[in-house]
Amino acid sequence: MNNFVSNIFQAFLFPLTCLWEWVYRIRRFMYNYGLLKKNYFQVPIISIGNLTFGGTGKTPFTLWLSDYLGQEKGKRVLVLMRGYKGNLEHGSGLLKSGARLGYNPFDYGDEALLLARRLKNTFIAVGKKRSENLSHYFDEVSPDVVLLDDGHQHLKLERNLNIVLFDSLMSLDKYKVAPGGYMREGFSALKDAEVVVLGRADLVTESKLNSLKEIVLKYNPRIKFAHICYRPTGLFNISCEKVFDVDHLVGKRVICVAGIASPSSFFKYVETLGIEIIHQVSFPDHHYFKAEEISRLIDLSKEEDVYILTTEKDIVKLRRVVDTERLLYLEIKVEFLSGESEVKKAINSTFE
Repeated sequence: MNNFVSNIFQAFLFPLTCLWEWVYRIRRFMYNYGLLKKNYFQVPIISIGNLTFGGTGKTPFTLWLSDYLGQEKGKRVLVLMRGYKGNLEHGSGLLKSGARLGYNPFDYGDEALLLARRLKNTFIAVGKKRSENLSHYFDEVSPDVVLLDDGHQHLKLERNLNIVLFDSLMSLDKYKVAPGGYMREGFSALKDAEVVVLGRADLVTESKLNSLKEIVLKYNPRIKFAHICYRPTGLFNISCEKVFDVDHLVGKRVICVAGIASPSSFFKYVETLGIEIIHQVSFPDHHYFKAEEISRLIDLSKEEDVYILTTEKDIVKLRRVVDTERLLYLEIKVEFLSGESEVKKAINSTFE
């Protein structure tokens, strides 16, 4: 019966799905053939994007890419971000990396502050109008390379390399264009991509990865693939100081809190580390926490004598409303399972 209702619902949504997909196809066609104007800059621009509505790991990958360009290659990096739900989303603001204090997530958004804290030799420009922000800050920053965060649908900027991320955990039957599925754009948008990165590839079977790759190759047989996973670097307190290795919580109980695009992926990842979750608490992506929301969890953590574990993106906002030693966040980094040399070769080619 449930399948019957689901099929009826999908049939009802099908015309809307087709309309949505063709609007995006026509828009991309108009930019690619000069019917809508693109802006060009004399600096390599690399887009990190996806086809779905978030949860593909763009932030940790942008961290890896910025670190590779800034530290390993010695480039001056400018990251263009929307600053989603920040006060400056519809304006502009500039962050310099290495800053821990003085910037407000309510102004810049959580992801921008995360990048600013973790990176070196990097600037982060926040604002929805990313092409205009690049023009505005170009002389001030003088970047060697520009990273366009969440950029695959931001067609106004011409780019030298398009990297598209997928979450390998996502069920293949969800790859339908909205409102019938979880895709912003159809797979045809991969014709403009050069590299596809499959995230959390260690948590699915080889068969699942191959099935997704087969779909991608139908639309772009020249695409290069990389498989990545996320490795923990430690457990940190609200002052962003490392207090434990992850082994400290193995076999122990925690309360998990997440306000990200895919909380379930975070919870599953925590469980793979051998940590028992006694309560899973989810909030909407980019949620701005209130003290009373967390106070109740702190009281519960005291009753159960457990830590509250959250994500690095969430701690940026949580630390503004609470001060407790019971709150820890898990810091992660990208690790390549395959394709690292191909990705670096594609990146390096943008400077040739």
